[in-house]
Amino acid sequence: MQASLIIGREQEKARLDKIMSSPQPEFLALYGRRRVGKTYLIRQHLKDSIVFDISGSKEGSKSRQISNFFDEYLVRTQARLETKMPVEWHECFKYLAHYLAQLPPTDKKHVVFLDEMPWLDTPRSGFVSALEFFWNQHLSRMDQVVLIACGSASSWIRKNLINARGGLYNRVTQRIKLMPFNLHETELFLQSMGLQLPKYQILELYMAMGGIPFYLKEIEKGKSVPQLIDEICFSRQGLLSEEYGQLYYSLFRNAKLHIAIIEALAKRPQGLTRTEIAQATKMNESHLTRTLEELEECDFICRYPPFLNLKKEGIFKLTDLYSLFFLKFIQPNQGTAKQVWEQLSKTPSYITWSAYAFENICLQHVDQIKAALGISGVFTQQSSWKFKGNDVLPGAQVDMVIDRADQIIHLCEAKFTKDHYAITQEYADKLRLRKSIFKQATKTKKAIFTTLLTTYPAIKNKYYLEDVDSEISMERLFAF
Repeated sequence: MQASLIIGREQEKARLDKIMSSPQPEFLALYGRRRVGKTYLIRQHLKDSIVFDISGSKEGSKSRQISNFFDEYLVRTQARLETKMPVEWHECFKYLAHYLAQLPPTDKKHVVFLDEMPWLDTPRSGFVSALEFFWNQHLSRMDQVVLIACGSASSWIRKNLINARGGLYNRVTQRIKLMPFNLHETELFLQSMGLQLPKYQILELYMAMGGIPFYLKEIEKGKSVPQLIDEICFSRQGLLSEEYGQLYYSLFRNAKLHIAIIEALAKRPQGLTRTEIAQATKMNESHLTRTLEELEECDFICRYPPFLNLKKEGIFKLTDLYSLFFLKFIQPNQGTAKQVWEQLSKTPSYITWSAYAFENICLQHVDQIKAALGISGVFTQQSSWKFKGNDVLPGAQVDMVIDRADQIIHLCEAKFTKDHYAITQEYADKLRLRKSIFKQATKTKKAIFTTLLTTYPAIKNKYYLEDVDSEISMERLFAF
């Protein structure tokens, strides 16, 4: 990639441009999953405006963090202002305020970028109170300054900044949650590296590593998908062979709890209720609540509300594609011979995993699905539905329900295949029965459509024509 090139992120860049043209001081909270490209976005898009840039060090002591801060301060001021090492954060921010106040006026804003802010906030360091005073006393009066607080620990950002109850209450003026690349952005990213891959192959790679730019940059030109997955995920030198543990321990101070939930959900890709997660992990209520919130904030899991019944528990699903792939394939096969993926992709486990991974991708591309259905302007609610069955009706489950305000419901069925799928009579009977159970169990008066989500368009045989109302193939998921 060219050093100055930012792929995708059009909405985020537009937001940043608007912030930079604001007539008032701005406090931006930027957060999102580790490795998603937050730092790159700021340092590239705003590189000509950054006047102070410091990143927290994982597990660094208070004195180490302050020392790093002061080193940056000396570089930016060329040692012409304060030269005595500060020992408290209040002193650090006092120095920074002095530096900002003496900067010559320009026609553009000055950016103060505090990256990995949760790591700067070491225990009992007084960092948050010092930041609070810095903003309230100094930056809130500097119309030419933008303060950007960035971090991968999204729950820390939300608790201490966005939802703060003390002196920082309602002080954050802007917020951006940076999401992983969707399929369209992933395709653009790979093209920027000179890779022209068919959409099916991009989908295969996406299923293993998700839309994480830091992972995708490991893909090399001239290699097949099995070769790439073998090298990146299964070889001892592969980036993703050891990423799993680092991923959670770098974000959470008690990562064992988070990993316990992730691994419980990985065993049940269809999802678990909160009660079922508590039973599987033996976690107490307070730990469970906090850990679920933190995982959801960082986009590792997602809670899908139950259809039409708010009293029932929602379903939590593991939506981080890399974590699911690691636990299913990488962890059990570490240190094995070469060409691992070529062999694993022929097993029944691959078929099961690929179905859930593709379903996850569809859930993450609801906007593209709505556009393909021609209902982008219609209010919808996405949910899951599970019926245990009773004396009259058998049990049934729909993992993706799109409930439209215009009196239509789509029951979505994801089908990942390497070729055009042919619906059999048995499968058609299953679709028809599920629709009937849904209608009777929910007592809905809305029209119910069966929507097929496929890789390649299904063969339009008589069973397809009788039981499928609409279909969205892989190509439409790659739409902008």
